Amino acid sequence: MARLCAWLAERHRAGDSVVQLLAACTGSGWDGDTAVRAVETAMGQSLAPPLPTPRPLFRNKPELDVGDRRVHVLLSMQRPALMVVGNMLSDEECDGLIEAARARISPSTVVDNLSGGNKPGDERTSHGLFFRRGESELIQRIERRLERFLAWPMDWGEGLQVLRYGLGAEYRPHFDYFDPESPAIAKLTASGQRVATVLLYLNTPEEGGGTSFPDVQLDVAARRGNAVFFAYDRPYPTTLTRHGGQPVLAGEKWVATKWLRSQYFEEPPPR
Repeated sequence: MARLCAWLAERHRAGDSVVQLLAACTGSGWDGDTAVRAVETAMGQSLAPPLPTPRPLFRNKPELDVGDRRVHVLLSMQRPALMVVGNMLSDEECDGLIEAARARISPSTVVDNLSGGNKPGDERTSHGLFFRRGESELIQRIERRLERFLAWPMDWGEGLQVLRYGLGAEYRPHFDYFDPESPAIAKLTASGQRVATVLLYLNTPEEGGGTSFPDVQLDVAARRGNAVFFAYDRPYPTTLTRHGGQPVLAGEKWVATKWLRSQYFEEPPPR
């Protein structure tokens, strides 16, 4: 550990970022917590502390009661904190979200770490929109269900985002949290840091369109009505939550995303 910390300190003085230092540790086989401690020692300062995150109540049951329906646990992992469930949405609910979004979607953007706003990005080739929390009876019903599933208040989260990926569209691997070294981090986290994500699959693409987690070599198929949840208690790659939307090879893909925050999220004024 001492030799590694000395090497990390040297790399830090040479200009390596926290992310690069952590990647060097995990690439050498260190687990996430040990990597964080080593980097903190090398830098002589603390990194962003762990935050509470939503966690579905699993208890090794094949089904979970989410109030108005029962969802099927298909996969549960501890590292990363990830769960895949079936039957989260009905066919009618999937169709309802698609139809409510279809006429309003526009080209998707990515976060601009310099300004804290949004900008076009080559890494994301979908179209989408944000619904406001509780915008319709359908969205209220889904948010109540997610609130019970996660034991996390839905107003500690952004509005539901619906996305359409056409033929060949993708979202290259990325993290959902905000980079703590971003010049705009204070603006981005004024309503809390992102700590978890729920993806809801609204259709089953003819081919492709799954969600990949390359750091743990996991691919989740996009299947209508299913959901994948994952949490990240620190804004660092040690959470192993890097993920991407794989290219759609035939047909199209519709998905809804809910990002959860560490505190009450103040929605921006409607446009």
